[in-house]
Amino acid sequence: MTKNEFLHRFQLQSLSESTHSYQYNRQLKNAAVLIPIVEVELEGKNKQLDILFTKRADHLTHHAGQVSFPGGKVEPFDGGLINTALREAQEEIGLNINEIEIVGQLHPYQTISGYIVTPIIAFISAKQNYIMDDNEVAEIFQVPLHHFLNTDNHHSINIVQKNSHHQVHFMPYQQYNIWGATAAMLKDLMIHLSYSKQTN
Repeated sequence: MTKNEFLHRFQLQSLSESTHSYQYNRQLKNAAVLIPIVEVELEGKNKQLDILFTKRADHLTHHAGQVSFPGGKVEPFDGGLINTALREAQEEIGLNINEIEIVGQLHPYQTISGYIVTPIIAFISAKQNYIMDDNEVAEIFQVPLHHFLNTDNHHSINIVQKNSHHQVHFMPYQQYNIWGATAAMLKDLMIHLSYSKQTN
């Protein structure tokens, strides 16, 4: 899928209802994450789209060692969810906010840790120089978008959490176990891209 095709599919229609069903029964704190998409040049003139992920540091209190998108809690001075996602991406992996093209956002997700997280989708330059905050991030890696478009790579289990049934999604890639809210966000994005193709 090319960048232009991605943009066309994503912007073709409104987002459908989210596949993420978890509902937290207490007051939620606002957060935002950036889903960074990179257009990678292959041999010849071919290009592919990759999605960038971080692996959280093992010593963190919450979600230690998990695969995630750069992001975090909304601060009063942010002035909006997009600014939160950009600020956190700059702090965690050194993204240059002047080389980020915002595309849109997905439905917000409620997490077991008590946050309502809004994913912001953006294209970032393939020539970014990443600077990891070792206190938060253990690794930065990319996965080809087509891996997630293939529904054979989508897995889920049903669990009961506080007397409520919901699905936990998994999308493993090589040695990485991409799961939870991160995988649920990817699931919604892939459904939207695929549905837009079918209705175009």
